[in-house]
Amino acid sequence: MLKLEARPQPSKAMSLASPLIALAVTVAVGVLLFTLLGKDPLRGLQMFFVEPVKNAYALSEIAIKATPLALIALGLSICYRSNVWNIGAEGQFVLGAIFASGVAMQAGPDSSRLIVFAILAAGILGGMFWAGIVALLRDRFNANEILVSLMLVYVAELLLSYLVYGPWKDPKGYNFPQTITFLAVTKIPRLVEGSRANIGLLIALAAVLMGWLLLFRTYAGFQLQVGGLAPAAARYAGFSSRRALWLALLLSGGLAGLAGGLEAAGPLGQLTPYVPVGYGFAAIIVAFVGRLHPIGVVFAAVLMSMFYIGGELAQSRLGLPKSITGVFQGLLLFALLAADTLIHYRVRFKKKV
Repeated sequence: MLKLEARPQPSKAMSLASPLIALAVTVAVGVLLFTLLGKDPLRGLQMFFVEPVKNAYALSEIAIKATPLALIALGLSICYRSNVWNIGAEGQFVLGAIFASGVAMQAGPDSSRLIVFAILAAGILGGMFWAGIVALLRDRFNANEILVSLMLVYVAELLLSYLVYGPWKDPKGYNFPQTITFLAVTKIPRLVEGSRANIGLLIALAAVLMGWLLLFRTYAGFQLQVGGLAPAAARYAGFSSRRALWLALLLSGGLAGLAGGLEAAGPLGQLTPYVPVGYGFAAIIVAFVGRLHPIGVVFAAVLMSMFYIGGELAQSRLGLPKSITGVFQGLLLFALLAADTLIHYRVRFKKKV
């Protein structure tokens, strides 16, 4: 019979192999799922793992989706390493989009391209403001940050709906719930003409580098990680838990807000009720698949963006429901949680006596 036996210490090899095992399990279950639905499993896998990377246009679409996922997941990784459980990145993403859109709508015919910096700065401030509410309630009233951050997601979505159905609705928009289309001067510059990928990709890669430097090359990052791994040791060393709480949440919120600003002033070009597309929740999976490491987050974000694109292609070409994307995301998360068991335990075969 098979038995789980505790390891004397966590396995570093399994920590690296666990995401790969989870991906293999996800693919295997996906094949079974396509078969049960009466679809060609090879064709189904092609939608998820081949079509999203087959040409330059497809790669640009991956960049568009991977950029917000990587930014949000980077912020969440910093939070989770600090033992601060921010589950409300989706709301911070929405607030970033709202703040950035508020600045973008102020642009006029004489506005300079420098307004893009103000738009992105507003997005960062919006995300930090929303995360700051979580930090304040946790700091002053010991409120649970998981519940507070999650509930604020719905408040952010209601605020968004109020704005696009009310004071910010485009008077010439045929009564559709949307703002005016932002002027060209406010749009995030594209990397290559003819491609939708924009400089948000470079910003995300720069943020990943700075996140790595913060966590592994600075004293502040050391304090954050010690506070997450051993709170008692952090207190004994004189590290401020309040400072770690505020720093982790503001960084996380700012990165989510930046992603929201890039989305609103980038691919969308206006604010609509459909800004919240689940990136904030999907980024939680990205953070854990990436092992809460800035570099790992980049690869996990690319994988998750392939799931998004694959789900859209499976819907249009194979007639599968839109929820197939969420199914693959959920499969990956549960497979990862199961595979992570092998980090602390090994499987032994024991004969029955």
